[in-house]
Amino acid sequence: MKVLHIITGLDVGGAEQQLRLLLRRLPAHCEVITLTDPGPVAHGIEADGTPVTHLGMTGNRDLTALPRLAGLIRGGGYDLVHTHLYRACVYGRIAARMAGVRAVVATEHSLGDAVIEGRRLTRGVRTLYRATERLGTATVAVSDTVAARLRRWGVPEQRIHVVPNGIEAHRFAFDPAARALVRTRLGLPLDAFVVGGAGRLVPGKRFDVLVRAVTQLPGVHLLLAGAGPEREMLRRMAEQFGSGDRIHLLGERDGAVDAMAGGRAADGRAADGRAADGPDIPGLLSAIDVFVSPSPDEAFGLAVLEALGSGLHVLYGSCPAVDELPADQAPGARHFSLGVHELATALRELRRGGPGRLPVPPVVRRYDITRSAEALMSVYEQAVAAAAPVRRRNPAAVPPPQGRTAALPAAAVSLPDPSRSPDPSRLSKR
Repeated sequence: MKVLHIITGLDVGGAEQQLRLLLRRLPAHCEVITLTDPGPVAHGIEADGTPVTHLGMTGNRDLTALPRLAGLIRGGGYDLVHTHLYRACVYGRIAARMAGVRAVVATEHSLGDAVIEGRRLTRGVRTLYRATERLGTATVAVSDTVAARLRRWGVPEQRIHVVPNGIEAHRFAFDPAARALVRTRLGLPLDAFVVGGAGRLVPGKRFDVLVRAVTQLPGVHLLLAGAGPEREMLRRMAEQFGSGDRIHLLGERDGAVDAMAGGRAADGRAADGRAADGPDIPGLLSAIDVFVSPSPDEAFGLAVLEALGSGLHVLYGSCPAVDELPADQAPGARHFSLGVHELATALRELRRGGPGRLPVPPVVRRYDITRSAEALMSVYEQAVAAAAPVRRRNPAAVPPPQGRTAALPAAAVSLPDPSRSPDPSRLSKR
């Protein structure tokens, strides 16, 4: 089976790294097109042997992307197109239909109750999503929670398939040597109580709650991994409360996969031994004592799962991966209601008790990436079988993607009739 994955961008993020993990395990010939932002994950995917083409889309209203994308799909002779993230799902479904590919699967990685991929859900976003969803064959939800949201949007039950995200659990196992190395590199006392967090620094993630809670705990340090528009605000907040030397904003970190750009050891060193600019996520998790995920609206909760894989106590605001299972599947995970005082109290109690390391809970084994790839392949087979009666067009003389920097030929494809197809110019930015 020949599969084309279309994703909005390939900068470091949960959906992007999930795609890379799946590509390593899917028993299919896969290629990738990124609409924007090739980023470090693109380099990692190419290093794994999967070609990546950058479409060069200039913005949400770049309608010239449609014929270019349709031309690449037609020329590649794909059996199935799989789209990831909102913009890619909208454009990819339309382009696949224009190219004559009827087996189209889309994954909803980041659909919340009020936001999608960190952006506010508007009536226009919902309308455009539903209109283009009908052009596909199946929609994959990463959790039962997301599946329920899709049903509320009006997506038919028979089109929804739940394929949970997965992790490589061994990557996050606690490493005492990495703990000492990371703390030494960051100038942290080996006996300090250290809290950790990771994610995009955007308002919806509520990292301001975490920063404010740590400022109330003298002597406690925070390691916060992630990039985004709120970084400067969080830095100023820490300084305002006199805690600038205890709040460490580490920037974007490698997480679920190794060799993102040559590879890093757990202490943040590059594969060739050169010092990198900080620890990767496995190294960060080994260095901390408690992990906090303050986001109130998650689609799955990969960061929580990774922290549990390191034997950490975890405080979280939302995590369907845990909440959808019995409590004994993740005994070290505890929900809190996003109050600064409540979080500070919980951290103070854990510090007093000396949290130590916990056994890796059953929930981590449940969400193994190999199982996710097997379930997704089953969805592919069903989608291709359902599309089999439809005769596919012969590939045009448009070469398939040959790499991230491959030249993109102009495709002689007309835009769909606006009266019959949704208008992609109404897309909200990712």
